[in-house]
Amino acid sequence: MPHRIRAARAAQHLAVRALTVHGLAHPLTLALLAAASTAAARAWDRGHPVHALHPAQKARRAR
Repeated sequence: MPHRIRAARAAQHLAVRALTVHGLAHPLTLALLAAASTAAARAWDRGHPVHALHPAQKARRAR
């Protein structure tokens, strides 16, 4: 798995954990959401498809 995909998934996971623990308005959650969106955008810019970041998207498209 390419580095940018791993980074995007890790950032997304941390953001979801912060959201669960602290809520949406917490500064840590907002910072982690920003980091996750930046990492996902970088992966997208490098040509990685959305389903590489979100495997559920691939499953939906296959239906």
